[in-house]
Amino acid sequence: MKILVVEDEQRILQFVKKGLEEAGFAVDSCERGDDGLLLATTQSYDAIILDIMLPGRDGLSVLRQIREKKNAVPVILLTARTALDERVEGLNLGADDYLTKPFYVEELIARLHALGRRATGQSLTVLQAGDLVVNLVTREVKNNGGDIRLTAREFTLLEYLMRSPGRVFSRTQILEHVWGYDFDPNTNLVDVHIQRLRKKLGAAGDSLIETIRGVGYRFKKTET
Repeated sequence: MKILVVEDEQRILQFVKKGLEEAGFAVDSCERGDDGLLLATTQSYDAIILDIMLPGRDGLSVLRQIREKKNAVPVILLTARTALDERVEGLNLGADDYLTKPFYVEELIARLHALGRRATGQSLTVLQAGDLVVNLVTREVKNNGGDIRLTAREFTLLEYLMRSPGRVFSRTQILEHVWGYDFDPNTNLVDVHIQRLRKKLGAAGDSLIETIRGVGYRFKKTET
């Protein structure tokens, strides 16, 4: 999932950003409401984490503008524990969830996964293709019953492909959603990670992750 975090408190911003990246999310961030609105309306995100108290344009104003533009991206508001009226207003404006400060990053991650499942109509916490089984909660990967150890980036790449079997993803799409930062369009980063992933998955990797010459990659549709 590609996430936008809009938070002006540097300590909280860095803490959240680090926690999400360690969990395999691609993260963009900014500290001002105006910058958050610009990113939210010009970039594609799977979810937005939006603080209410922001310099420039406040979070509720940002949320209002996002919804007025018919943008249905899931939004989690960050609020002060005593800000009941703001939480109610935020939900009425179209927020999908909220967290009161202070909060645990683990809870934020769980809520993001829940929003992702809701947005895609999926309730599954396990992805499976033949003997390959991926647990999205424990982040365990098994093939033929044996454990496969993946890095956070490899896991995110595999999950991204497996969630849309049969769909062809360009290298640019994969870079944006798995890495989430500015990159050289001529980089071979995706190809290198695909090769590593295939090697770790063994024979299953070569058969399940297909190269579409001149375009990118897709995960083969299989019977579970």
